[in-house]
Amino acid sequence: MTNTQLSAGHADTLTVVSGIPLLKIVVRDGHLFDDSKHVLSEVFPDWSSEDIILKQCKDGITNKLIQCTNCRENTTVLIRAYGKNTERIIDRNKELTNMAYLASQNMCPPLHARFQNGLVYGFIPGTVAKPEEMGNDLWAPLIAKQLAEWHKVDLPGDHTPGLFTLFRSWLNDIPATYEDKRANDIYQKHFTLGMLHKELNEIEPLLVNTKSPVVFAHNDLLSGNIIISESKDKVSFIDYEYAMYNYRGFDIANHFNEYAGFECDYSRYPDKAAQLRWFKVYLDHANLDSSSEILEEMYKEVCVFQLASHYYWGVWALVQASISDIDFDYMDYARLRFEEYFKNKAQILY
Repeated sequence: MTNTQLSAGHADTLTVVSGIPLLKIVVRDGHLFDDSKHVLSEVFPDWSSEDIILKQCKDGITNKLIQCTNCRENTTVLIRAYGKNTERIIDRNKELTNMAYLASQNMCPPLHARFQNGLVYGFIPGTVAKPEEMGNDLWAPLIAKQLAEWHKVDLPGDHTPGLFTLFRSWLNDIPATYEDKRANDIYQKHFTLGMLHKELNEIEPLLVNTKSPVVFAHNDLLSGNIIISESKDKVSFIDYEYAMYNYRGFDIANHFNEYAGFECDYSRYPDKAAQLRWFKVYLDHANLDSSSEILEEMYKEVCVFQLASHYYWGVWALVQASISDIDFDYMDYARLRFEEYFKNKAQILY
């Protein structure tokens, strides 16, 4: 079996996706390494099992990720097994077409194969960011420039922002009660479905009225998805499953919120001066107006979209708390995100 090569110039992304080998293999949670070796034997039949080192990457909270290195070939690929029931929160077909297009533009590594519940794709070497690093003088300008490049991406098809449709879809997947007693107690104390709908109805017109440009957004620029090159002159973004056309303000505000890390230390959120410096780098790299008036408008835009980011991951966590088998306290994370949401809302609106 030969690897599918996604070269520049592929216009028909769906044709490219259909050409990616699809294996009749399921990578099971209790057999990650054994099943990953089975996948590798099909995708890379010339690889010897004695040359392969497998390592599970445990930083993610959506999927199971295995780093597979062939020491003899000096080649590394990633096997991602989709998290349990994540098709309820992620459109896997859209993810595939996005990755195929990005790979054709050399903006993400090649897709080697698909299997029944995941993907095999290329590995980007470099150093993964830490939350406390993303705002420093090295990382911040590189991230701003790379995000400006992302926001220029022009995928075939509809460019309507999917944010509010996604919100309402996720709200439909929140249960009335949770099987886990602790999770259910937290939910019943802090949330109601009516409250979540009410908040969405309040913030939707506020967000739309910012006139934030619609761009191809990554939507998940936390530290673990940003890698700096060995030469430290460029960053790359990984993990594209939440990518879609969305509001520019969301993608940037969401990234700034991720300075807090999973521990939700929002004291790291960049102050206004740091944001204005970031915006100028972004706008200049995109060859857009970076006058003081534009920077001020962008600052207001991003401030408002802080609310959308907290709402997004808060509701996401409420769904994950009912479906995921990953060891992460989704319910408490939802509580923390909505605490910050209401804090921000009080500052922005009142």
